[in-house]
Formats: sequence, C-alpha cells, structure tokens
Amino acid sequence: MVDLKGQYEAIREVVDRSIAEVIDTTSFINGPEVRAFQKELETYLGVRHVIPCANGTDALQIAMMGLGLQPGDEVITADFTFAATVEVIALLQLTPVLVDVEPDTFNIDPEAVRKAITPKTKAIVPVHLFGQCANMDAIMDIAREHNLYVIEDNAQGIGATYTFEHGKKVKTGAIGDVAATSFFPSKNLGCYGDGGAIFTNDDDLAHVIRGIVNHGMYERYHHDVVGVNSRLDSIQAAVLRAKLPLLDAYNERRKEAATKYTAAFEGEDKIVTPVLVGEPDSHVYHQYTLKVKGADRDALVAFLGAHDIPCGVYYPIPLHRQKAYLDKRYDEKDFPVTNKLVEEVISLPMHTELDDEQIAYITSTIKAFINK
Repeated sequence: MVDLKGQYEAIREVVDRSIAEVIDTTSFINGPEVRAFQKELETYLGVRHVIPCANGTDALQIAMMGLGLQPGDEVITADFTFAATVEVIALLQLTPVLVDVEPDTFNIDPEAVRKAITPKTKAIVPVHLFGQCANMDAIMDIAREHNLYVIEDNAQGIGATYTFEHGKKVKTGAIGDVAATSFFPSKNLGCYGDGGAIFTNDDDLAHVIRGIVNHGMYERYHHDVVGVNSRLDSIQAAVLRAKLPLLDAYNERRKEAATKYTAAFEGEDKIVTPVLVGEPDSHVYHQYTLKVKGADRDALVAFLGAHDIPCGVYYPIPLHRQKAYLDKRYDEKDFPVTNKLVEEVISLPMHTELDDEQIAYITSTIKAFINK
C-alpha cells in the first residue's frame, strides 16, 4: 500500500545525517530538532502554534483535554472513520455522538451534525477523510450558531487546502479551534515511528496544551494542570524535518497517481472513483478509495491478493456497530450511507513512488475481475 523504502532511498543522505546528528548531541527528548520542526510546521500551515506529541491519538485526546470538556459533554463525529476519533471521546468519559457521512466525499454530513445537536453538545470533530477536506464552511457555520468547539482530525489531510465560499484559502488543521494530526509512517507526512501534533491559533489554549503534553508542567516539578506524558522524540522530528520541504511535492505525486487511476477506470460502470469536491488542492489522496457497485467487493480483495496487489478496506465495520461503542440511542436508519460504504469501499496502493507500470497492472487486474 505504501513504499516507504523507495521514499527513504530518495532522501537517505539527509535523513541519515540528521539522525546521526541527534545521536551525536544526545538531545533525544525536546531537543533542538523538535523545536525547529515545530517552527517550520507552523510556517507551512500558517498556524500560530504547533505542539508536537507522541502520536495522533494522543493529539486528539490532548486537544479535548485542553478545551476543558467535561464527562457527559457530547461530541459529534463521523461514523465512518478510524476508531481513534471516537476512542478518545470515550476515554475522557465524554459522550460520543456518531452521525452519517456524505456519499461522495465520505466526510461528515453537516445536516446530520445539525440534527444531532442537543443542549449537551459541546464540540464537533470533522475528519478530513482519505485526504479530502470536509465541508468546513458548513461545519464552522453550525459551530458559530450553536457556540460549539471545532476539533479538526487532520491525520489524513495534512497539506490539503480548504477554499472558503468567500475565496479565502486555509490549510486544514488551521481552521477550527484546535486540530490534531498523526505522523504515523504511512501518512502523507510520516516519521519512522510514532508521532503527532496539535495545532491551534488560540494562544491561551496553546499554553494549556503545552502543559498537558508534559505531565502538566511549565516549570520542572510544578504540576499546574492534569497532564500526560506525550512528546515527539528528536529522531522522529529530524525525519519529519527532512520530509516537510517535500510534502507539497509528495502530495502532487499522489494527485498525479490518482488522476491516472481515475482515467484508467473511465467507462467502468461498476467502479465509482473518488470525487474531488472543491479546488484541486482540497484533496491530498492519503487513500485512493473506490466504491464497487454491482460486483463482490470482498471477492475483488481476494482476487487482488492472489495477484500480489495489496489493497485495504477502510473501514469494514461502522463505529456504531463496534462492540466498544454500541449505544441504544443509535438507529440503523440514521446511517444509510455508512452502512452502504462499508460494503463497497476498497482502497488501492497510494504513495509517492507509484509508477505507470504499477498503476497499469493494478487497474487492468481490477477491470479483468469486474468484467469477467
């Protein structure tokens, strides 16, 4: 699904040198590489504050802790996404409220959000799923109308740009009150282990979060807030610093691959290719996800495996059906899109090293199955 070895070979010299420098200085935690990466990412995103942390799940949890959400507060998020988004809501004893998604973008449906709001609702968590910007015009309007926080889950969308209806362009992660991202190795901007970060333009919130990530300390052994131990280590920061200047080029390579995939499937009525909503820079194709109509998706997965083609089903079970998140409040009729998507979606290899020969082999194999 990803070719991390091929990507590494292209940047081997700078990565190896950067890692060696960290080892030479032995500044493994909160060293100069972390601080430099923080500043560089702030500049790239156009956001006032980047607070690095240990992973993307921690980033979501810490963002919610920083906002001061209390047990029982309701947080609305998408039913069709990775479990980390709802996991942290439950861990903090908040109340997750899952809603359906849009059939074309796979992102949270603003109308479903609006219908789910109650007096207990405190926040909305839109996920920029598979790299496509969520409808932030609508989400921000709803949040302002009901005085709600917006927490962007930007784990799959880093580098994407949202163009508002009035024409203003803003990087995802710099739109809501706070945002979280992951630097898991397979992400568009990935390190060589675990890593994450929180983004915000709110100075006071940034101050709180900086304490939370470091045991609640602003001064050593003075614990001013309840915190956790969640820090990005210097070696991972060094890797990310090597990759950050290449992020836009990496995303362009993904877009080029997506364009070639889509062209190859033109005229195939059993295959629905990803829809780009908004400007070309609104999608960074963390995944290239098809919908399979009128054919057996699971049989296609097996067929691809037999031909040495990796693929993924993201996601096979809706969150509202997961054992950990079952809730009698949920009604199956409220999730028609998600319930259909989990039967249809399949994600193809998507990375910066995809070449024309690989794309041709993947697409011809899929068409051979679909048309047999």
